[in-house]
Amino acid sequence: MEERRRCSWAGDIPVYVDYHDNEWGRPTHDDRELFELLVLEGAQAGLSWLTILKKRAAYREAFDGFDPAKVALYDEAKVEQLMANEGIVRNRLKINAAVTNAKLFLDVVEEFGSFDAFIWGYVDGKPIVNRWESQADVPATTPLSDRISKDLKKRGFKFVGSTIVYAYLQSIGMVNDHVVDCFAYREIAGYEPDW
Repeated sequence: MEERRRCSWAGDIPVYVDYHDNEWGRPTHDDRELFELLVLEGAQAGLSWLTILKKRAAYREAFDGFDPAKVALYDEAKVEQLMANEGIVRNRLKINAAVTNAKLFLDVVEEFGSFDAFIWGYVDGKPIVNRWESQADVPATTPLSDRISKDLKKRGFKFVGSTIVYAYLQSIGMVNDHVVDCFAYREIAGYEPDW
């Protein structure tokens, strides 16, 4: 059986390979999943994505399955409980940002009908399909991530700098940054939204 070619960053660590093969770059339209990835990308700031992936199950449990309506109601006692949770990144700024972002996420849902409609509206619902030959070609930011970052910051969101936003766009599949010889590139490039 022939080995699948993957983006070099996936390596051979099972949790990374699974994330690469089944999630990263695949269009996501579920608001709960969009909120989860927004929180996790912010939590990753200054850390490796592998650290966050290893803590993901604990995050899901600690943050009520990433239900933004529940997270938006967290009070100081809940924040203190999260600060004591060894299964997540215990950074007060990042935890408080998750609570703030949940409230603002709900504001966006009220304004646009869904966070999906808001975020995917930047690309008219169609993923950007890049053609990178090498992982070294993939940018850390783009004019699109700059624009979305600016909008999110204006709305009050935290941990949404352009680099974090670009990683978010990659993770939710708004941008296909798999290298062209990766099996996932071809699978995703043929994606057509079903709406």
